[in-house]
Amino acid sequence: MPLVDLSTTALLTDRYELTMVRGALGGDTEARRAVFEVFARHLPAGRRYGVVAGIGRFLDALEAFRFDDQSLEFLTSHDIVDSRTASWLASYRFSGDIWGYGEGDLYFPGSPILVVEAGFAEAVILETLALSILNHDAAIASAASRMVHAASGRPIIEMGSRRTHEMAGVAAARAAYLAGFTSSSNLEAGRSYGVPTAGTSAHAFTLLHDSERHAFQAQLAALGRDTTLLVDTYDVARAVAVAVDLAGPELGAVRLDSGDLAETAHEVRAQLDALGAPKTRIIVTGDLDEYSIAGLASAPVDGYGVGTSLVTGSGAPTAALVYKLVARAESPEGPLRPVAKRSVGKPSRGGRKWAVRHLGEDGKAIAEVVSTGELEPGPYDRSLLRPLVRDGEVIGREPLAEARARHERALAELPPRAFQLSRGDPAIPTDFLNG
Repeated sequence: MPLVDLSTTALLTDRYELTMVRGALGGDTEARRAVFEVFARHLPAGRRYGVVAGIGRFLDALEAFRFDDQSLEFLTSHDIVDSRTASWLASYRFSGDIWGYGEGDLYFPGSPILVVEAGFAEAVILETLALSILNHDAAIASAASRMVHAASGRPIIEMGSRRTHEMAGVAAARAAYLAGFTSSSNLEAGRSYGVPTAGTSAHAFTLLHDSERHAFQAQLAALGRDTTLLVDTYDVARAVAVAVDLAGPELGAVRLDSGDLAETAHEVRAQLDALGAPKTRIIVTGDLDEYSIAGLASAPVDGYGVGTSLVTGSGAPTAALVYKLVARAESPEGPLRPVAKRSVGKPSRGGRKWAVRHLGEDGKAIAEVVSTGELEPGPYDRSLLRPLVRDGEVIGREPLAEARARHERALAELPPRAFQLSRGDPAIPTDFLNG
């Protein structure tokens, strides 16, 4: 039996979700209509916008949220649930409705990026599943988006699998591609999500051979002259000379992974040009983030590889999203009424929300408008919530390419200040209206 059984997602959750279900069943409140919302009270320090990511993965996980015999045996044998709760879980199928922001869209403080409406027990049990996926993927996509903008059109390869949990590496590759990365080193991301994959060799391949010349000869014979040769294992200038001598001007690229990347890139570019290889590209890697990428803007660099900073959200490994009850009824069919926390430092706004992005005549975003009443979009506004699940059936699944395209469109709406890497307020304010 594998260490973690992923044939069902039902136990990828916190114990208190099930004890709340157990308590609601005991108090006959499990079927009361309830609305939960996912939102962020604030953006990570220094961020001007967040990127919605993980919606597609959440929908997949929702369909697999089933309590099989092994799951139920574990829960009952450890006295986590009683027999009545186990019986309820055995037949669990989400039957409610879910709306959400389109994947790849942007969010700001208070944006209701996911709205879940169902009986209380059906909805509350999804809290950990939704937050674990959305918090991770939104954090990665938000960092990736900043890196892509800093790269100013130069391609970026995601290569962080060795710096995180094995499945987080797959999810990170998906989120990075959604936000504009061109490819990933992760093959599972390629198989599962269609993310283009890339990769050639590490220093170990060079060290395996008796010399750099032998290593380069072997790689060129296997992969052709369009490959990328890693040239900083020993002496960069000597390695570049050997690379061009073997591959000629058709050499695809050289990769730099250490040292002063800007200075070395200038030196290598001059050497490649002098050797008659002006079309050979220079790829740089080595603990890059959006700040170092921006710092290389004037260097003759043709592409980047980013690992650690990407998979850790570049200093913000979570999007700080929360899943809160905002409305509930006193019966399964009764009218909804707002409910809200008043905790110090952690307040919430009661009432089911609707949201539009208020745009000016020039198509630029002015404000995120969030209301407890349905909103009539203005002539230049854009409604943000779209149906994802209706009566338990997933209806909002879409290709990753559509989310990637949506992200580009959403970025085009932002004012220039949104892309500053210095600390500052969100790019647009969130205006809350009472319906």
